[in-house]
Amino acid sequence: MSIPQYYNSFEASDKFYTAWEEAGCFTADPNAEGEPYSIVIPPPNVTGSLHMGHALNNTLQDVLIRYKRMDGFNTVWVPGTDHAGIATQWIVEKQLRAEGKDRREMGREAFLERVWAWKEQSGGTIIHQLRKLGVSCDWSRQRFTMDEGLSKAVREVFVRYHEEGIIYRAERLINWDPFAQTALSNLEVENEEDFKTEIWSFAYKLTEPTMGDDGVMRDEIVVATTRPETMLGDTAVAVHPEDSRYTALIGKTVQHPFVDRAITIVADAELVDPEFGTGAVKITPAHDFNDFAVGKRHNLEMINILNLDGTLNEEGGPFTGLDRFDARDAVKAKLEEMGLARGSKEHVMALPRSQRSGVPVEPMLSTQWFVRMEELAQPAVEAIETGRTRFVPKTWENTYYSWMRNIQDWCISRQLWWGHRIPAWFCGDCDEISVSREDLSTCSHCGSSHIQQDEDVLDTWFSSALWAFSTLGWPEDTKALEKYYPTSVLITGFDIIFFWVARMMFSGLHFKNEVPFKDIYIHALVRDEHGQKMSKTKGNVVDPLGEIEKYGVDAFRFTLIAMAAQGRDILWNDSRAEGYVKFQNKVWQAFKFLSMHIESYNPEAPMTLGVYDRWIEARLHTAVDNMRSALDEYRFNDVASELYAFVWHELCDWYLELSKGTLYNSEDEAAQNGARFMLLKVFNAVVRLMHPIMPFMSEELWDRLPGTEGFVMMAAYPKAEEFAANTQSLVDVKFLQEVIVEVRRIRAEMGIKNSQPLTLRSVEAARLNGQEQGLSDLCGVTELTQGEKDGVSSTFVVDGVTFFVPLAGVIDVEEERKRLEKKIGDVQKSIGRLEGRLSNTKYVNNAPAHIVQDTRNTLSEEQDTLVKLEMALSELVS
Repeated sequence: MSIPQYYNSFEASDKFYTAWEEAGCFTADPNAEGEPYSIVIPPPNVTGSLHMGHALNNTLQDVLIRYKRMDGFNTVWVPGTDHAGIATQWIVEKQLRAEGKDRREMGREAFLERVWAWKEQSGGTIIHQLRKLGVSCDWSRQRFTMDEGLSKAVREVFVRYHEEGIIYRAERLINWDPFAQTALSNLEVENEEDFKTEIWSFAYKLTEPTMGDDGVMRDEIVVATTRPETMLGDTAVAVHPEDSRYTALIGKTVQHPFVDRAITIVADAELVDPEFGTGAVKITPAHDFNDFAVGKRHNLEMINILNLDGTLNEEGGPFTGLDRFDARDAVKAKLEEMGLARGSKEHVMALPRSQRSGVPVEPMLSTQWFVRMEELAQPAVEAIETGRTRFVPKTWENTYYSWMRNIQDWCISRQLWWGHRIPAWFCGDCDEISVSREDLSTCSHCGSSHIQQDEDVLDTWFSSALWAFSTLGWPEDTKALEKYYPTSVLITGFDIIFFWVARMMFSGLHFKNEVPFKDIYIHALVRDEHGQKMSKTKGNVVDPLGEIEKYGVDAFRFTLIAMAAQGRDILWNDSRAEGYVKFQNKVWQAFKFLSMHIESYNPEAPMTLGVYDRWIEARLHTAVDNMRSALDEYRFNDVASELYAFVWHELCDWYLELSKGTLYNSEDEAAQNGARFMLLKVFNAVVRLMHPIMPFMSEELWDRLPGTEGFVMMAAYPKAEEFAANTQSLVDVKFLQEVIVEVRRIRAEMGIKNSQPLTLRSVEAARLNGQEQGLSDLCGVTELTQGEKDGVSSTFVVDGVTFFVPLAGVIDVEEERKRLEKKIGDVQKSIGRLEGRLSNTKYVNNAPAHIVQDTRNTLSEEQDTLVKLEMALSELVS
């Protein structure tokens, strides 16, 4: 068998991914037997490219799908992409601007043709990149949120919601993005914390000077704001009804300095805190959410002062046409000029910005479409409370509850052209709105042909909320929907619990009367090695494709999985990846060792199993059981660590070394044949255990292993009961291992070369009978004798049994005593210096915390070293 020196991940990935696809290994059949196991991919934006979050998310899904596929489940993993309304429209508009074109001049139809052309040419980038990761999606089921089937589902949902009164159209205050010129839901607004600005105060002059109940004559009332330009839309000043300074002013008016408008002073106990500021608050109902509520309570006029692009409209008086921030400076300057400015002070606040464009959003009065959320949210809350769906880790339930129990109606209309156009038509004759599953040419109310479809599109999340069932064919009753819904697990990041997870929950319950998934696994963030969030601005972004090029896809995947502990962010570290490349090489070298011996294996010849063979099989029994439990409980890092520990430490470090005595030195052919049999049995299982994590390497090994058929991805995942759990072998070999470790320790501490043969004495030496070859091969003990301590010896105890390693003739006892005494002196001095440093309060209080901790760690290590040295010295006595 010709085996290359090293495993080539790149050759294997190219070879086997194509072979898997051509053989239909990824393709699901809802008519086939097997318990269903289904996952729908969180659809990446069609504009996106693979980042570390995608890499982690999809690797975890692939691990589960490959595991369940091997375990006999009827699996489906549905891939696809999201049309990403705002982001995609921006990309194409940017291209048009570079060409000197404008979408409005092109018209809607021509613009959409351009977007579709871009999507066909460039929109599949991330799908191609996912293949590099080795994901085993059923590509025949690939979906796009604007494909024909999903578009039909979106219309069906909109119409049903409208018929049920859940969708409605109303004039409400919404978040407006002046750059993208579209409404945003609350979830698409991110607060820039600790934004430094100023609170600016100015006076409104009373129409008539009035004496307050506090005995002070007032001719003005002072208010403060961080957005002075909004005063152009003020329609009231609010005070507390029990504030004696202002009670006599309630119902009076002030004169707006720039426009012909008298502004009423109203009493509002809900909004106004008399202890804060001047106790008087300007009210702009059309541009502030709190003020909007005041406007509703007091039936105030609501005046919109902004155009869609953030410039001031005709309500801006002398400032009409100015950009909102230019208008801010102009208003302040004019108030200063008129003697109405009353000073300012620094202020820190949370500035709301558009998640999409990054510009500050504007609360704006606008007519939009909304979804009533209260009745939809309650069943989705109960589904988690009753355990129909569970969060893993469970702590994320609280995040879900906090939003769902305080939910606001969802603004679903967007002022874009790219997206699902709202299926509503306005009649120019009867002013009614017709909502329909099919395109209309006449009004459904009066029959007029003077109708026009709503120009707006739906929020991107409206369509992705249906993803768990629309991708399986809903609203049609398909075999896939019947077989695979509800899906088994959703794997996603915490940042879209509100955007997507919650919306899929209430959508699935409302339209399918069933939760969309049984488990929701929330994975952590992938950060840089210092724990910082990756960002282009910081320059710390790690490209997963670049990491794959450096380490190969198998080692890259192993690294992600090994670090994916529940509830802990992943701090990406190249040294970890390098470590798993070494693991990969270790496996390959073990396979080369195996290949040298299994060619001589004769399944028909007599065979006996030795204690080491029974031991490794028992350890494999435990490893398989542990890995299965970890996979079933989403403890991905435990899956990787269990595989690593079994292969590296138990199989390679112990079994292969212990079995060499049988394979090379034994004259017992049945024992040799047994060792070969066990080598092949264990390695066959290891390759199958590896597959969900390291798909390409496992397939390469499977292809070379004797007695295997087909692909390992279609082979059975190991079960613990396949391997005998011989408990006595575990006891016997554990005892041997601990003895070997102690002898190796003595060699290291005494500076005894590995080539120097040693004698081992004990009154219970018989416990190691039959293990002599292992002792010789692994720690150089060439003589095992029964008896007590004789002369200068190094002593250790294992499982209550005392052992002695005679040192006479092995080392120069006097020289070793001097060496140990000198070393003890050096370590004692080091301990003294470290203790002195830590007793210095200036050092402890002023040095960086990690430096102080390093000092404590070093002290602890030196103290441990001192104990060992003193024990070693004490043993150099007859």
